[in-house]
Amino acid sequence: MRGSARMSADDVSRPGTAGAPAALRPCRVPPPGSGAARAAVLVLHGGTVDSKAPLRPWNVARARMQPFVRSVTRAVPDTSTFVGQVRYRYRGWNGTDADPVADVLRALDELTDLVGEVPVVLVGHSMGGRAALRAAASPRVRAVVALAPWCPDGEPVAHLRDKRVIVLHGDRDRVTDPAESFALVRRAAEAGSSASAVRVEGGDHAMLRRARTWHRATGATVAGLVDRIAEGLAPLPAERPGGEPGVI
Repeated sequence: MRGSARMSADDVSRPGTAGAPAALRPCRVPPPGSGAARAAVLVLHGGTVDSKAPLRPWNVARARMQPFVRSVTRAVPDTSTFVGQVRYRYRGWNGTDADPVADVLRALDELTDLVGEVPVVLVGHSMGGRAALRAAASPRVRAVVALAPWCPDGEPVAHLRDKRVIVLHGDRDRVTDPAESFALVRRAAEAGSSASAVRVEGGDHAMLRRARTWHRATGATVAGLVDRIAEGLAPLPAERPGGEPGVI
């Protein structure tokens, strides 16, 4: 995937919500009487470079993230943590429109209406990884877990300062470039982010090869982040900040 948009999430105009479908699909909501939500995890699926075609319920990229929703929900057993998925209006990124980023920002607003102001961890795959990294400009987002993200050259990183960013990328990915992901991690670290990368040996873009490794690593990573931010603590710093990626 290739693209050239270089604006930050703050530059994206939020679409009006009148008559628009909800941008947030709750997967686990704290039960009534359990007290306020402590944190939230939002999962973002992939897409394509350019398409204004509406997203269909049977979209393959969306279905691909269902095992990750389940892995996160199992790994974060605390029911006071909200888990949801972001719904896109369109299949594509669409250049400077950056449509998925606008949808993430709408979902964050809807999340606030549902459970109040809580710290958020974004988990995104491919185009969803790029959207998560952009949307981390929101002060509500404390951390991003990007899976095989689309990270074209020149992607902004200044807004990731003081955010925790973890990138997992398979070394057999032929759709998005792991070298570009790892380069973004280095630039983010230089900009003040606690950023690190993990290379999934034998991992492909669809995350089907070594699927259990992808699922377990994502669940464990998110659980660790939620435990910290829900207690009002900063996420633990990267073990290999801005350096060579770890390997699993």
